[in-house]
Amino acid sequence: MKKILLLGLLSGVCSLAMLGQAHAEKADSDKETVIIADHGDADEVKQVRNLHGNVSLVKGTLVMKAGRAMVTEDPQGYQFITFWAEPGKLATFRQKRDGAGDLWVEGEAERVEYDNKSEIVRLFSKAKLTRLEGSKPTDVANGAFISYDSRNEVFKLENSDSGTSKPGGGSVRMVIQPKPKAPATPEAGKK
Repeated sequence: MKKILLLGLLSGVCSLAMLGQAHAEKADSDKETVIIADHGDADEVKQVRNLHGNVSLVKGTLVMKAGRAMVTEDPQGYQFITFWAEPGKLATFRQKRDGAGDLWVEGEAERVEYDNKSEIVRLFSKAKLTRLEGSKPTDVANGAFISYDSRNEVFKLENSDSGTSKPGGGSVRMVIQPKPKAPATPEAGKK
């Protein structure tokens, strides 16, 4: 099938970060957005774009992939993006985090929603977020639903796809790796 290439479609997709003090790569917000798909359509009056088949979005270091995506834009120019996975697969994202070193955040779920106005990413069904140093995971979160607010560095895990926890609905899980300890300093006055 012929691929569709949409350049500059989403001017504000950025800040998909995760746990702790890490932020998404700030330089990504100034980068163009490139979306590739097998086919798509756009209604410029309603500001709705639908993409189907092998959808890939790249904006700086941010890469999102899924089987299908819908992009809407409000009158102020904020984008709202929903990625749906192909049956039996997961929609994914990966982005470099600010900071020294090779720091990344990755996520996956059956549905991924990104709200450019509030800078919140929501992962629905089989949700997982991982912070990495290079290829080594440092923190991992799993649940039926994960919401991450990159402005306030707050995330929440819920045991149901509705975004709320339900009694008997299962559990969520976090794995936080120990941080390297700073070397002990010699006591003052010892020779």
